[in-house]
Amino acid sequence: MATFENLTFTSEREISSAFIDSSLRMGIAQSVLMVQDNLTECFNAMGCDGVIYREKFNDFWVFTKTKVHFLRRPDWREIVTAKTFPIDNAGMRTHVNTEILDKNGNQLLLANQEACVLSLENHRPQKLTDLPYPKENFPSPVYTEAFERFPSDFKEEEFVFEQIIRSCHIDMSHHMNNIEYIKLALCVFDDDFLQTHEITDIEVHYTGESREGQTLRVFRRDDENAGKTFIHIKESGRCVFECCICHQ
Repeated sequence: MATFENLTFTSEREISSAFIDSSLRMGIAQSVLMVQDNLTECFNAMGCDGVIYREKFNDFWVFTKTKVHFLRRPDWREIVTAKTFPIDNAGMRTHVNTEILDKNGNQLLLANQEACVLSLENHRPQKLTDLPYPKENFPSPVYTEAFERFPSDFKEEEFVFEQIIRSCHIDMSHHMNNIEYIKLALCVFDDDFLQTHEITDIEVHYTGESREGQTLRVFRRDDENAGKTFIHIKESGRCVFECCICHQ
């Protein structure tokens, strides 16, 4: 069941086995996938999704940042409600909120995503005000915590592992899929750590593109006092992905 009203796309979802991790709750990467998927449906309902922009304007969406706060990760087979809506139009970029609620209306997850539109021809940013995208009457935001700046001075001793990009990692743009970066970042933790620590927040920045056959190098830095782990992914010396995972 799904509805669209006042720029808000609402869908009821069951946490299936495809969306859980070893804790039998919705996984971290899978949570971001659900947020991203609900956003795609919201944009389709508004008449501004990637398919429409490609066909009519030769443009495409790029999601540059995502921030998610977990109050409680839903359990396997739990029924949840996901609500997604844009909260602004800043001309060259937009922010989109998502909240996932339990059957009693309690918040389980809050998310904010930043996105912009680029030209397929030259990859230059396009003005949202020149495209069919909402310009006013936005719903009130549910999550407004500012995006952070991450450290960039990672050293070789903070290198953890490398991964060759395979065809299964590639999305419709023929680049590494956003969720695959998050899965790769989570691999800096072993399963014992993930079982004994609660992930409370994840913020990710997509800073570059990478393609099949390239080798990604993953770096890790822990701030134990703050309960944060910073992850930096490079391709040929350039940063293509960075994130911060908060845990307790």
